[in-house]
Amino acid sequence: MTSLTLPDIAAQTHQHATPLAWVGMCGIAQPLHFDGRSVAAMADAGVSLEDGASRGIHMSRLYLSLERLERQSLTPLAIRQILADFLASHEALSHAAYLRLTFDHLLKRPALVSPLAGWKSYSITVNAKVENGMFHVELSVRVPYSSTCPCSAALARQLIQQQFQADFSGQAMNREAVVEWLGSSQGIVATPHSQRSLAEVHVRLGESLEVLPVTKLIDQIEASLGTAVQTAVKRADEQAFALANGQNLMFCEDAARRLHEALRQMEWTTAFKLRVVHAESLHAHDAVAASHWQW
Repeated sequence: MTSLTLPDIAAQTHQHATPLAWVGMCGIAQPLHFDGRSVAAMADAGVSLEDGASRGIHMSRLYLSLERLERQSLTPLAIRQILADFLASHEALSHAAYLRLTFDHLLKRPALVSPLAGWKSYSITVNAKVENGMFHVELSVRVPYSSTCPCSAALARQLIQQQFQADFSGQAMNREAVVEWLGSSQGIVATPHSQRSLAEVHVRLGESLEVLPVTKLIDQIEASLGTAVQTAVKRADEQAFALANGQNLMFCEDAARRLHEALRQMEWTTAFKLRVVHAESLHAHDAVAASHWQW
């Protein structure tokens, strides 16, 4: 039986074909090893197609290069090696390679006061590319937090003052009566509104990093805001959370400035952009602020 050579249509030449900036695959199911555990991720992989005589690339070569992520931990070096594989498998066709990975990062977080703890999931994106011999890695994370409106807090305090004046007008006050009034629903007639909010942070990493500082970035974001959402709680934790919100009253502008200042202190970032979204409980729309540096 005669052995037949299978046709390779992608290898056919195409006279005067237009160069393409990105060709590849999106939404590839990809297992990863990260932070000591296996992670289910989605990958987008691509290269440029600058050879005007080539009809297409060999996408299966990109797919097979991703197998490296099944055997070793996800680090900047591993990502750089994969991009080098992309280019080596498309020599003379491509001069740029791209990889995007998205996955959820689980962290077990302690309660504020009690010995309880619970898991939180953070959405992570890693964007990497090699262009003109230059390697870049960008790390993105979405961090939920709580925000209490400073304006509503001031308005609530005013109403409480007015109620105090009304209830104690013309009366001789004593400490016990005031303390009892402060602890009653009759006295605290108004409360400020708060909402679950979201910080979306994108940082460009320095080339010398040996690890992806995902947890470190999340920790610094939550520390700068002071009101990270909680998991398992007791009443003591809920009270501590109320205290944290009261001590960290924030408009979206305040949150964005806090994050900007915190990110500027991170020596391992060369650029960043951020966006905060306060999902308003007063309005039917969101309050949003953004900032960037070197982006």
